Amino acid sequence: MVTEERWVGVEDVAAHLGVAKDSVYRWIEERSLPAHRVGRLLRFKLSEIDEWVHQGSEQETASHSHRKRTSSKTGQNPTSQKSRSRKSKKTKNG
Repeated sequence: MVTEERWVGVEDVAAHLGVAKDSVYRWIEERSLPAHRVGRLLRFKLSEIDEWVHQGSEQETASHSHRKRTSSKTGQNPTSQKSRSRKSKKTKNG
């Protein structure tokens, strides 16, 4: 007997991921969280959600390692320019 995966709602996905429902809605819009509209309702397969999470963590790891290499190549201190501009300003005493 083959059991078909059941469809779940936003609350179930939020509980499964340990996040607020607002995060689920935001991720649907901004990060392409896999959701299926059934009339006015959103329905999900938890297997698709888990796959999306794993793909996102792989991409995030790759982008973080790329960012670290890029920033270390420049060798610039982002605060050095700010401190120079503060030192160059003179105050008047009267």
